[in-house]
Amino acid sequence: MNIMRCTIVDPQGTVSFIAPCDAAMALMVVCAHNPRTLEELLTHADTYYPSLKEYVWNGLAVFDERNVPGGLEVIRRILREEQPTDHPVFRVVDDVTREASLQPVKAGGVVINLRAKRIVQIQNSYQEITRSGRVRVFDGSRPGGRTVRYRLPDEWSLVP
Repeated sequence: MNIMRCTIVDPQGTVSFIAPCDAAMALMVVCAHNPRTLEELLTHADTYYPSLKEYVWNGLAVFDERNVPGGLEVIRRILREEQPTDHPVFRVVDDVTREASLQPVKAGGVVINLRAKRIVQIQNSYQEITRSGRVRVFDGSRPGGRTVRYRLPDEWSLVP
């Protein structure tokens, strides 16, 4: 399966997760609607990639349960011992998690900064992210035959 790291920056902080590349592309479609928060981004992404929102929220609930301020041993151990492709959803809370959030996996990594309206392609061997394009809609088990067009507003910037 083609997967990549998605790191999302919003006014409340930064979250990083591994997702199928089609899910990452669905996030590009949502960015065309200027989401302001992770919740808004994921809620709209559910239209194009069902289950992504549930996956991220469940992962954050586990992260929050196992990692408390001043007690980040669990996530640090996982990030140190597990393959990057097996990293769970996590919040960026220190230098260790920040470094991991910028580490591409398999097909690459992308940072979506909702505050700055900027998309950074750390590495992307799946599909180039452009200002406008088409994305296949995921039907819950595989990409469907339907495609959706998107165009990022002018205030959004793309970094190769």
